[in-house]
Amino acid sequence: MDRRRFIALFGGAIALPCVAAAQQKAMPVIGFLDIGGPQGPTQQGTVFQAAFRKGLSETGYADSQNVRIEYRWAEGQPERFPALATELVTLNVDVIATAGGTAAALAAKRATTSIPIVMLGVGDPVAEGLVASLAHPGGNITGLSAFTPELIGKRLELLKQAVPGSV
Repeated sequence: MDRRRFIALFGGAIALPCVAAAQQKAMPVIGFLDIGGPQGPTQQGTVFQAAFRKGLSETGYADSQNVRIEYRWAEGQPERFPALATELVTLNVDVIATAGGTAAALAAKRATTSIPIVMLGVGDPVAEGLVASLAHPGGNITGLSAFTPELIGKRLELLKQAVPGSV
């Protein structure tokens, strides 16, 4: 075998695993921004984390198996959210989930306009500047809000039926 052919074969054999590794999709990374800590000041953090992991599991995802979760804790100090959100953006996570109310969602929104953000436990996302409207939120943020002014009348109606004389 001549020298050129040997070098070509040897170089190809070395490059093949590198090319194969580059073609494999990296494990997705979820940034989880929470007001609590690993145990949460009132165990609420633990409840959100458990529900989050359960939801992931129900859709076929398991932490450290086919998805990685990067937790960032404010430990009851919402003023830490901007730095923690920026840290998640620097890690280049694929999505940010916030479980710290409006303050966490706003910090994530200010930290990135390209990484998708899923908010949990916010008040009125329109009034708080998180989304343009409920029908067309726009931007990179979505999620759940218990505050729905459109339903206030219906809730009062249900309250009157459930507890006559309450309203």
